[in-house]
Amino acid sequence: MTAAAEPTPAAPAAPPPEQDRAARGGVRLRRVLGRTASRLAAAVVVIWAVATITFFAVRAVPGDPVLAILGGPGSNATAEAVSKARADFGLDLPLGEQYLLSLGRLLRGDLGESYRLHSEVATVIGDLLPGTLQLAGAALLLGWALALALVWASVRGGRAAGAITDLFGIVGSALPHFWLGAVLVTVFATGLGLPVALSGPGLVGLVLPAATLAIPLGGYLAQVMRDSTIDTLDKPFITAAFARGDSTAGVFAKHLLRRAALPAIGLTGWAFGSLVSGAVVVEKLFARPGLGRALVDAVVARDVPMVIGVLIVVAAFYVLITLLTDIVEQLLSPRRDAGTSAPRKAAAA
Repeated sequence: MTAAAEPTPAAPAAPPPEQDRAARGGVRLRRVLGRTASRLAAAVVVIWAVATITFFAVRAVPGDPVLAILGGPGSNATAEAVSKARADFGLDLPLGEQYLLSLGRLLRGDLGESYRLHSEVATVIGDLLPGTLQLAGAALLLGWALALALVWASVRGGRAAGAITDLFGIVGSALPHFWLGAVLVTVFATGLGLPVALSGPGLVGLVLPAATLAIPLGGYLAQVMRDSTIDTLDKPFITAAFARGDSTAGVFAKHLLRRAALPAIGLTGWAFGSLVSGAVVVEKLFARPGLGRALVDAVVARDVPMVIGVLIVVAAFYVLITLLTDIVEQLLSPRRDAGTSAPRKAAAA
């Protein structure tokens, strides 16, 4: 008697599309949250490292910080005044104890008192921060606009336009801020006599400082985006889009822009740090009040609390911008999570 054949087990049914999309969204959300938590933990380490390195670096510079407290080297302060200032600011304590006290104040959110200005560091930074953020924000927007214009010109204009824009990007990214700012002032103020060269309040005074920071940034971002654009142009879906009759502008907006911008978005945190460091030169050159100018004055005067406070605030903003751009980059990335692709392939089989 022949044994009955065992029934073949049925393949698992594929999940409904809505459930599949929800699973992919959950995996991506967990990945973003996990990466964000690790970045926040790293941010604490970065801020601690900035505070520690700055504290010992400024203290290693020859000179006495008490002179900054008492009005500078020419103050002719008495020995009693010097001794009292040391005791008031804790400078008579061992260096290790001063460091621990400085960390304790930072943990409480107290940035201390400026030796040179005799004001709370947090108050001084709060007054100067809007000007620096305005300059960095305007330069960042202008740099992105310049980069997008260069990439669009290379896509629209063909090989010759691509070579020209690539050359402009290479040259622009290599220009030093101090040289470019001096050239812009000379051309617009001395040569053309335009009021745009004046550094003052309002948008008019912001044009040249922002352009000085934006041109090198735009050149660098344009190179990164153009490389991504060239790689994407060879993809089959781009050829299919043109075969369907899509215009160059439509293909650029719907397909090229997101993929070309992803590497540049990831560099935006670095770009912000670069803009703030460039603001040190630009604010001095254009006589703009801001954190960069205050940092230079504080380093010259050995104003330790001000130097530490400015660098911590800059580091905090750098970490925040990096974190936000990392989240945006993950959300815009066209790549799908590997953990959800395997079940879909198994279900389809």
